[in-house]
Amino acid sequence: MDFETIFYQYQQLVFNLCLNYLQNKHDAEEATQDVFVKIHAHMTRFEGKSSLKTWIYRIAVNHCLDILRSRTRQKRLGFFTRLFMGEDEKSLDIPHFDHPGVVLEDREALENLFQKINTLPENQRTALLLKYIEDLPQREVADIMQLSEKAVESLLQRAKQNLEKKLGSGEG
Repeated sequence: MDFETIFYQYQQLVFNLCLNYLQNKHDAEEATQDVFVKIHAHMTRFEGKSSLKTWIYRIAVNHCLDILRSRTRQKRLGFFTRLFMGEDEKSLDIPHFDHPGVVLEDREALENLFQKINTLPENQRTALLLKYIEDLPQREVADIMQLSEKAVESLLQRAKQNLEKKLGSGEG
């Protein structure tokens, strides 16, 4: 399969996944472009040990997690910069929730839910997003995360329990 075919077949899938992780349309569009640059650069490395879709999901998930880790580092750096140098806090804020598929009145509730999801440990968050937001079968989630189905099941249970606690207590 050539790159152009792969791009048109998987562009929306990658964009939706990036949007679910990054919760901002502009960031998701940028991340989608980055993911396809990586796919193009590494197409010769695809060995067919998993499906092409699984391989693409794995690249997209890893890229989104890298972006989120980078944001966390920027926030920490921003905190210390402000603490010791008194710089402006706004320059290092995480972007505002901007999901094009969300009706305005639902946006606040969904933003709250995603804020809670974002506080989950990385593996729990990934399992939850892939299974319930991307609506993937558990086997495919396991393949993407390179875990057993039992491990994914356990992550999903812990994620749901943690999310219920956070939603029930109102914690962030």
